Amino acid sequence: MSRRLLVLRHAKAEVGLGLADHERPLAERGLRDAAAMGDFLRAQGLEPGLVLCSTALRTRQTLEGLRLSAPARFERSIYTGDGHDLLHLVHEAGAGADGVGTFLLVGHNPAVHELAIIAGNEQVEDFPTCALAVIELETWRSHGGTLLAYRTPKTI
Repeated sequence: MSRRLLVLRHAKAEVGLGLADHERPLAERGLRDAAAMGDFLRAQGLEPGLVLCSTALRTRQTLEGLRLSAPARFERSIYTGDGHDLLHLVHEAGAGADGVGTFLLVGHNPAVHELAIIAGNEQVEDFPTCALAVIELETWRSHGGTLLAYRTPKTI
């Protein structure tokens, strides 16, 4: 059984509100993009069995906007880590979730962009807000797989 890793960058966040970076909320466009991406995931049959999400407000709001029913684990390391750290987190989560066929990881650039390249074995030029990479892995312990799809709010 192959595994699907969905790598999603948070939707567009507000800037210049005088808040700490970790506490920045989504902008109106971000709220719309998150809802549209959730509709896309459901339409494509890509609803995850487990979500790994950064603890930052904008990632939590992105996840909420997707309107998915999967259980979520909130991990501070998604906010602070790089692409290799995120792949290690997927490996760890997969070790305890053999029955899960699809994971969604909601995080930040540049780490999610790096993860999409590392796990998908393919160069992805850009990873704008609310971009999605769909990657097939042989197992949750795989270090590389196949990039099946790359979408942005403009291409869904």
